[in-house]
Amino acid sequence: MAHSDERGSEQGIDVVGPSDARSIVFVHGAMFTRTMWLPQRRGLSDQFHVAAPDLPGHGARADEPFRMAPAIDVLEEALETHTDGSAVLVGLSLGGYVATEYAYRNPDAVDGLVLSGCSANPVRGLDQGTRLLGGLGRLLTKPDLGSRVVEKLATRWVRNRDLAPDIEREIVEAGFYPRAFGDAGPELAGEDFRAKLSTVPAATLVLNGENDKLMRRGEQAHAAAARDGRVEVLADAGHICSLHRPATYTDRVRRFVRRSVQTEQ
Repeated sequence: MAHSDERGSEQGIDVVGPSDARSIVFVHGAMFTRTMWLPQRRGLSDQFHVAAPDLPGHGARADEPFRMAPAIDVLEEALETHTDGSAVLVGLSLGGYVATEYAYRNPDAVDGLVLSGCSANPVRGLDQGTRLLGGLGRLLTKPDLGSRVVEKLATRWVRNRDLAPDIEREIVEAGFYPRAFGDAGPELAGEDFRAKLSTVPAATLVLNGENDKLMRRGEQAHAAAARDGRVEVLADAGHICSLHRPATYTDRVRRFVRRSVQTEQ
C-alpha cells in the first residue's frame, strides 16, 4: 500500500492515510475548524485517504470572510491536489451545504455524500429565518466582547464532550470563529439545496443527531430528493453529532463508504 501523505496547518488542510486508498474529504461546520474531524480522521485513516480543509473565515483562512464561491474553490483545490480526482464528501452544518453545492457543480467528482445537520432547506420561509440568524450572528459578534463570550462557550462545550485529551486540546487550540456564522447566513438563504441534491447521482446518507430538532428538519424529504438517499439518526446526539458520538459517527461513515460507494465501483 502506498505511503501516507500528511499536511499540516501551514496549508490549511490535514491529509492522512494511504494515498492509493479511497478518498474522503471532510467539511467542517461554522465556527469550528478542520480539527473538529480529528476523531474521524484518526478512526478512518488506516483504511482511507482522509483530507480535511479549513473553510474561508476559519482556522488558517480566518483572514478571509466566508463566501460560498471561495469555499467551493477550497474543495476543488483539495480534490485536485490530494485525491485522484474524486472523493466521498462528508459535511456537517455549513459544511454540509458547501459539500452539496460542490456536488451540484461537480457531480462527477463526488463518489458519495454524507450530510449532517443541514436538512433544513433555506427556502420558502426558512430563507428569511436564515438571513435573520445571520444578521443576529453578525450583530452579536461584531464587538470583540461578543466574540470572546461565544468562544468561551464553545471551549466549554468541547471540554464537556467525551473526547481524547489530545483531540480536545487540538480543537480548542485551533480556535473558534463565531463571526463566520454571521457571514454564512446570506450565502445560504434562498438557495434550494434540496433541488441541487436531486441532481447529484452519487449515493447520499443523511446522518443527523436525534436532538438536532432545528437542522434535521425535513430530513426525510432531503433523503428522498437524492437519487439514492437514506436517513440515519444517532441517538442522544445533537447538532454536532460527529463530536457528541464520535466513534458511532465514524462507524456510520465507514459503513456507508463500504456498502454504498465501494460496491458501486
